[in-house]
Amino acid sequence: MNPTMKLFRYHQWANQKYFQHLQELPENVLDKKVESVFSSIREVLVHMIIVDSAWLFGIKGMELETFVQSRDERIKKLTNMSLEELEAAYSEVMEDYEHFLKPINDPHAPHTVSHPYFGTLETSYAELYQHIVNHGTYHRGNMTAMLRQMGHPGPSTDFIFYLYEVNK
Repeated sequence: MNPTMKLFRYHQWANQKYFQHLQELPENVLDKKVESVFSSIREVLVHMIIVDSAWLFGIKGMELETFVQSRDERIKKLTNMSLEELEAAYSEVMEDYEHFLKPINDPHAPHTVSHPYFGTLETSYAELYQHIVNHGTYHRGNMTAMLRQMGHPGPSTDFIFYLYEVNK
């Protein structure tokens, strides 16, 4: 498996672990207010879904400005979803990534993305996907800190745990 697909699988696995973990906790955990980067776990999940969607939009070469224009509507829709619906929305985004990434023969080939705020970037699919995975790892860490404030542990989603699980 190419390294970009391995990272994709890890990102998918780690977020799935989080959704499974949250389903085992009391319902109020999703919306309980905490002092953190985000005020609730729900806000973090919505942010992660929106950002993963936006980057896929941009990686595909679509105009990110179009995505930005519909972002508030997407956020509102996601904010009103149950945990199960958020998980389904996330799964849809991951299916879209899978369909897009799978046929890419050389993830290190040059690729250009245009961002409405940051400008044009000459990079590769591999580097962009590394960014997406890093972003997810950062926010899973945010959620773990938030859960600890509420008296709950977070799930173990480090890359090494993924490797142990898939190499059983």
